[in-house]
Amino acid sequence: MSARPPPAISVILPVRDAAATLGAALDSLRAQTRPDWECLVVDDGSTDNSLALAARYAAEDRRFRLLARPPRGLVAALNEALTEARGRFIARLDADDVCAPERLAEQAAWLERDSTLGLVSCRVCFGGDRERQAGFARHVDWLNSLLTPDAIARNRFIESPVAHPSVMFRHEPVVRWGGYRDGPFPEDYELWLRWLERGVRFAKVPRELLVWSDRPNRLSRRDPRYSPAAFAAVKAPYLARTLRRNLRGRALWVWGAGRETRRRLARLLAEGLTVSGFIDVDRKKWGRHRDGRRVVGPDQLPRPGEALVLAHVGKLGARELIRERLVAAGFEEEQDFWVAA
Repeated sequence: MSARPPPAISVILPVRDAAATLGAALDSLRAQTRPDWECLVVDDGSTDNSLALAARYAAEDRRFRLLARPPRGLVAALNEALTEARGRFIARLDADDVCAPERLAEQAAWLERDSTLGLVSCRVCFGGDRERQAGFARHVDWLNSLLTPDAIARNRFIESPVAHPSVMFRHEPVVRWGGYRDGPFPEDYELWLRWLERGVRFAKVPRELLVWSDRPNRLSRRDPRYSPAAFAAVKAPYLARTLRRNLRGRALWVWGAGRETRRRLARLLAEGLTVSGFIDVDRKKWGRHRDGRRVVGPDQLPRPGEALVLAHVGKLGARELIRERLVAAGFEEEQDFWVAA
């Protein structure tokens, strides 16, 4: 009997104490319209019924592969699954999320049609209470607005531009640029920043192919690795390198002279950048000096050939207004200005 061909897609799914939701996640994989996949369920030392549940699915369907081991953490589980994966495409799924039946088929088709893409995500459906979890719901809406490689790349310093359990990527970037890194930071965001810095192109299917749960006890709500401070710290060296490459002898100006912007700026200064001045719409700040740097109004900002501008503000509406002002003044995004949060 000839050996079975390897699957095209390997879904990696780490689990710890998720028996209440795991069955629905695995059922959504069994319902996929594209059959050539495997799912590596890595049980990271569960103390509930997760291991037994995953074993039952593996016994019923050989496409489920169970890896059981003592608890070593999420990053170790993800990298173990990457090592064991046999597919040329790697998809992510969490134990409390569910896929639409067409998810794997549509994302794989995008990768097969366009060899320049290294990662394809999708729009996600917010799986929570929009009133009680309004902040996360706004994040999902912003995330779903970023579809093209250009939009994803230029917004990467605001927040993570793709939802981790929604992605499918080629195996090649893992080989060339490495997999997940463990540290006091969000492992997925660090990976996206690293790959985008290396030129890996991301895109997004403009359909909601995943329900992204926002449960009160999810890891990103409990672990300091996913705090706003951790996100800011992990993006700082990547943003600093990007700005340094684009300076080309120009002065660096920062749009936003408020206390929060200056607090964020401290991490970039620690990376060796020098800021010449601030731009702010608040007339009360014009002419003042912040940390030894002059504050000017938007009409006084230097020309594109003289300045690289970092719009370092947190509010979504403010960011878009700043973009409009800079473009109208002749600045080109990713050449003459960058937007971060």
